[in-house]
Amino acid sequence: MNIRKATATDLDALMPIFEEARGTIAALGIDQWQEGYPARADIQEDIERERSWCIVIDGKVSGSFAMIDDGEPTYDKIYNGHWLTGDDSRDYIAIHRVAIAVASRGSGASTVMIEYASDFARKMGRRSLRIDTHEGNVVMRRMLEKHGFVHCGTTYLASGAPRVAYEKII
Repeated sequence: MNIRKATATDLDALMPIFEEARGTIAALGIDQWQEGYPARADIQEDIERERSWCIVIDGKVSGSFAMIDDGEPTYDKIYNGHWLTGDDSRDYIAIHRVAIAVASRGSGASTVMIEYASDFARKMGRRSLRIDTHEGNVVMRRMLEKHGFVHCGTTYLASGAPRVAYEKII
């Protein structure tokens, strides 16, 4: 298993993985990612901005995630809690759009992803990783807590939708 930057040629392999993730989330009975997000254009933009990574297992693209290293506006305010590194800190890498193929779940891909993101953040001189998810996304929340993320409070998307916010000191 390895992780590499995504390229435009990965789009056709990535989109079915995001479709599977939408199905998993829908089965939880929540509305996260149910309006066609992330769309192909979102993933293409991540690739063009060089912030999209592929998880490759046995030579096959089996997952994806994005890392944002220039701040996440929705993390500027947190409610009902505080970020571990301080509410005004920009000393983090944000992780977004995590998706792992159904066939690759349980393979350790999430562990490799978090280790990779932690190493990336360290190399960038950052102190932490931040991520958010829907309150009802128990699968993602369990994975985050398993990997040492701490629930810090609530953030709000530009649409106004609330998200539970997590941070991990690296």
